[in-house]
Amino acid sequence: MPSEPPKGAAPGKAGVKKCPICGKPATDASKPFCSERCRDVDLNRWLSGSYVVPGRPEADEDADQ
Repeated sequence: MPSEPPKGAAPGKAGVKKCPICGKPATDASKPFCSERCRDVDLNRWLSGSYVVPGRPEADEDADQ
């Protein structure tokens, strides 16, 4: 069952997500972004290493010898 928007919320605005790059409303064609440009900016940040997912530290291979 879908949830109802909070009382006093503007009609049609319930659940509208903002673009994580610029803050504009996301579009269906580019979700979760507002445009292909913002989608490309996000991809570039991942590929250039600006974004990282933390992981376990790697063991030093030379330390065991």
